[in-house]
Amino acid sequence: MTETEDGSEATAEPDDDAAQPDEDAGEADEDSGEPDEDAAEAAAEPENPPEDDFEGPRRRARREREARREAQARAVAIEQARREAKRRAQGKSTDESKPVARGRVRGLKLVVWTVLLVALFVGLGLLLYFTPIMAARNVVITGLGAVTQEEVIAAAAVKEGTPLLQVNTDDVAERVATIRRVGTARVQREYPSTLRITVVERVPIVVKDYPDGSHLFDRDGVDFATAPPPPNLPYLDADNPGPNDPSTRAALEVMTALRPEVAGQVARVSAPSVAAVTLTLVDGREVIWGTTERTEEKAQKLAALLTQPGHTYDVSSPDLPTVK
Repeated sequence: MTETEDGSEATAEPDDDAAQPDEDAGEADEDSGEPDEDAAEAAAEPENPPEDDFEGPRRRARREREARREAQARAVAIEQARREAKRRAQGKSTDESKPVARGRVRGLKLVVWTVLLVALFVGLGLLLYFTPIMAARNVVITGLGAVTQEEVIAAAAVKEGTPLLQVNTDDVAERVATIRRVGTARVQREYPSTLRITVVERVPIVVKDYPDGSHLFDRDGVDFATAPPPPNLPYLDADNPGPNDPSTRAALEVMTALRPEVAGQVARVSAPSVAAVTLTLVDGREVIWGTTERTEEKAQKLAALLTQPGHTYDVSSPDLPTVK
């Protein structure tokens, strides 16, 4: 309490600012983890800054941390730019530092393996082609009847020990097929050392007598053998029998269309022309066939007609077959 000039007593009010604890100071204590330079800068500031320019310690510390981060990022960027400039100056490409893509590595491995496999197969093929590792040491022939094995081996003309890959199977088959009695021939390689030849011999369908003996003809009209005919083989009555003769082809077409039980009764087939084919059975009955049109139908009608008594059976018109 003080005494004023007019003698009145005045009570001294406590200074609110002095008595109130410094809140900012308390906040500074909480951020005691910040570097000492922050505290020094805070102490250097005036105690009572202008209200508009006031910045608390926490905000100031946050701002300074951001500034330090920006400065550090800038320093890193400058260092990278410096290294890049140095690399360019030394003539090195910037792409050299990049790792090779995984896809490129896989593609390169695939190419390498493909080349290795191709080289392996080519080498193996050359080894088998030029060396007797897999050579023709055995020849197996099937389907033989009248043709002998010696004839087939001689016609095949494959030298023993020849590598199988060097054997041209088509050429060998053609050579075997030149044997008159052979209709078709098939040649196969059977590794490691076998050559298989399958023969299909010609089957005689008709026979015709010549001054040098009986000639056998197959279903194609090929004269493939001069030998005694098998029993009950029909005799062919044609002027110029052969695979290119129309009359011969007509007669053979009729014979191959007949049912087996009917074909076994035919003693002679006569074909003076393609439109006048006739059959003579072993018991003397005669079949007028006519042309080769509707041959299958005529063969069916004839099988039924032969069950009826008669001497002449006409199936030239299958719609009106007759028996006389």
